[in-house]
Amino acid sequence: MSAATGPIAEEPEEPKEPEEPMESKQPEESKERFDAAGRRVLLVCVAGGFTTLLDQSVLNTSIPALRETLHAGPADLQWIVAGYSLAFGLALIPGGRLGDVKGRKWFFVTGLALFTLVSLVSATATEPGVLVAARLLQGAGAGLVNSQMIGTLQDVFDGQLRARALGMYAVTGGLAFALGPPIGGAVLALAGPEHGWRLTFLLNVPFGLATVALAARHLPKPRPSSRNADLDILGLLLVGALTLALMLPFVRPPGWTGWLAFAAAALLLLGALAGWQRRYARTGGHPLIHPALTRSAPYALGTATAMAQFGSSLAASLVLTMFLQDGLGLSPMGAALVALPSAVAMGVASALAWRVVQRYGRRTVTVGMTGSALAILLSGLLALWAPVTVLPWLLALLQLLGGASVGLMGSTNQAYVLRHAPAEAAGVSGAILQMAQRIAAAVAVSALSGVYLRETAGGGGHRSAFLTASVVCAAVAGLAVLASVFAGRATAREQREDGPVALSRGRTPVR
Repeated sequence: MSAATGPIAEEPEEPKEPEEPMESKQPEESKERFDAAGRRVLLVCVAGGFTTLLDQSVLNTSIPALRETLHAGPADLQWIVAGYSLAFGLALIPGGRLGDVKGRKWFFVTGLALFTLVSLVSATATEPGVLVAARLLQGAGAGLVNSQMIGTLQDVFDGQLRARALGMYAVTGGLAFALGPPIGGAVLALAGPEHGWRLTFLLNVPFGLATVALAARHLPKPRPSSRNADLDILGLLLVGALTLALMLPFVRPPGWTGWLAFAAAALLLLGALAGWQRRYARTGGHPLIHPALTRSAPYALGTATAMAQFGSSLAASLVLTMFLQDGLGLSPMGAALVALPSAVAMGVASALAWRVVQRYGRRTVTVGMTGSALAILLSGLLALWAPVTVLPWLLALLQLLGGASVGLMGSTNQAYVLRHAPAEAAGVSGAILQMAQRIAAAVAVSALSGVYLRETAGGGGHRSAFLTASVVCAAVAGLAVLASVFAGRATAREQREDGPVALSRGRTPVR
């Protein structure tokens, strides 16, 4: 997911491919309407998505206040902001598999109840370690909830109604991202920093309780499957260990020998994961990452694009919030207003992206990602040289550019990635994409916040620290640009090879 995009839905029908975003605009589709029961299910899923996705965007505004109240160090802050994404991502696939086998309703209720209960623990935490543990549990609950929402929408709706329902669920992520900063800023302005950050966690409670009640009443009764609950526990553990091997050097930077040791461990874990996934698939199991997905170049490169974009966007947003409050002395509401144009532009651009895709096709992703990388880089350069009096205004303008760029490419890239998922792995392609984005966010947020916090703590100025973090973020976004270019070439090559077959099956070739 882009920073504003909700979890990506998987398309289980085989061999039918995910629809292009533009196709939802055709006049004939408007004839289909949700019935009363369908509207209630959709309301529950949208409410659950909004509650769990609002949490992280609100928290970013509260980080400086939280740090002062709890006397949290850089490592604590990194775990507080990154732990949620890490646990969220790792919970998605096992949560989805359990819902497939046992039925989704009560896993949805359980996950949301856990998320809501632990929000109370977060709000009353007096030690950084307690808040870190609470954030990990919140992320696990949110991952369990979101995996059930995706499956529920696929179970309840068919055809164009399914596409519309999944599209509304995705828009919910953008709405939560847009509303998070101003809501967090307003709460902190009204309650003060010491109590305001606690109230931002308490915002989850009324939303959560209301949604739990609605879910218990309106979600369909559980319809367990006869399939075996094949969870690939070892694969999940290897993914978690690999993520930690990538995160930990940034949380507690080691010397050169330590960096080499972590790099070696990451390579070994990556090799072990690849080998285990192939072996598990050969034995008839359902591996966490189906080997067929890695053999599809457009899918693998599109997923790499999404990972780099999602990680760089979330990390840049967090570092900007800290710079505006710590470096420029803006209030939380002032910082939220600087970031608000990004969310607004993202929502507008997402709504219009289908028109751009109709005209320019796959290049929309590359152009949008390039705009995002430039906006991040220019923000860092302006922070170093622009006068304080005009800097917030200039940063707000660049947020407008960055938000519009991400809005154009986010859902577009998602559609192209899922279109190229191999038929034998179509059922897990969306969940893998979403998990990859969340894990990328955990690594990027921990790394970039660590770069900023440690440079300022070491005596470096906030402006130079923000420039350094922005350059690194822009470099990550640049990797997304390269991955997008190669994905486009792989798509064109695949179309040349398979175009006649696709047309014979009634598919629309990818542009």
